Amino acid sequence: MKKVMLFLVFGALLSCKQSFVEADLQHLNGYWEIEKVILPDGDKKEYKVNETIDFFKIENKKGFRKKVMPQIDGTYLTNNIQETVKVDLIDGTASIHYNTPYAHWKEEIIELSKDKLVIKNQQDLEYHYKRPVKFSIK
Repeated sequence: MKKVMLFLVFGALLSCKQSFVEADLQHLNGYWEIEKVILPDGDKKEYKVNETIDFFKIENKKGFRKKVMPQIDGTYLTNNIQETVKVDLIDGTASIHYNTPYAHWKEEIIELSKDKLVIKNQQDLEYHYKRPVKFSIK
């Protein structure tokens, strides 16, 4: 009986993972501000203020990510540096493949909605993002 119960609990935990379809990728587009990073040992690093924000532009599972800097007037300062991005969808899982002239790496999308993004890299660092709130002193 204990084995059956353990199996059911384990199965329920596995089924809690978000399953992705191509339509979900529309939520990746736009600006994302890091909230926290969860380290492999469970420790958390909170981010209260961010000097840079990530901007994604994805169409047909391909696009780019670039870092932008929010300005006091509510705009973003940008440059021409960006990472080429390709998103793979396999059996309900989604991963982002990044490519620059200097490096290639992959991150798994754990959660994605209109207002929340969680990705995990190959070092088991879990990045939690939220949509930034524009600020202005105009």
